[in-house]
Amino acid sequence: MRTAVRTHVGKVRQINEDKAWGGRLAGGLTAVIVADGMGGHRAGEVASALAVDSLLQSLAAWDDTVSLEEKTDRIQEMIRKANKLIFETASLNEEFYNMGTTVDMALLNGSSLLIGHIGDSRVYRVREGQLELLTDDHTLVNELAKSGQLSPEEAANHPRRNVITRALGTDREVDVDVLALDWAAGDRLLLCSDGLSGLVEPAMLLAVLEEPDSTLDQQAETLINLALAAGGDDNVTVALAADQGEADATGGDTA
Repeated sequence: MRTAVRTHVGKVRQINEDKAWGGRLAGGLTAVIVADGMGGHRAGEVASALAVDSLLQSLAAWDDTVSLEEKTDRIQEMIRKANKLIFETASLNEEFYNMGTTVDMALLNGSSLLIGHIGDSRVYRVREGQLELLTDDHTLVNELAKSGQLSPEEAANHPRRNVITRALGTDREVDVDVLALDWAAGDRLLLCSDGLSGLVEPAMLLAVLEEPDSTLDQQAETLINLALAAGGDDNVTVALAADQGEADATGGDTA
């Protein structure tokens, strides 16, 4: 399993509040994480870094031999632990008041794909020429769209489409979406902040990920450049995973 991670501050923001990691852990587990921070001056940057660091520390003790139910519980525990860390850090430091972050974490091992998700960063899977959105945006506009109060066109252009309804670290307790899916040979995984998904159409994402002669690193760079060409009005982060031979060493890419 190979991974590629890229992030860019964009053309408008002064600080990159995104944080990402991808790589293989001890025992053969591959992990990919994307966090899109938010808050006051530099607070979002702190929140996203705390989230990724906390999850990596928890993953060091991952046991892949337990049942699927136990794995699901463990993912929820890890993300709630990160939530507690961010919330308490913000509570003790006025400069970090109300900071938070989205988080997407994908764990891959053999034919198994596990995802933990909070916020509006997204996880996509490419399978047999199709791009599948696996996660559900935790946003006000998405809630209105699901209830039929907004059409897809209205939702796409709504002025409050970036208002999220669930984040890591903003409340003492948080609900975590956990998905257990299958992973097949030839699948590709894309985790990204809304700096990509909010600017680049799904068809363009698929075209890049289906390019047969490009490496994961090249695809990640291309996706970043597409977001910048479309305006780059936010930080943009991309993390990819695919079966392309064994990784060179245990470890990971970080950004």
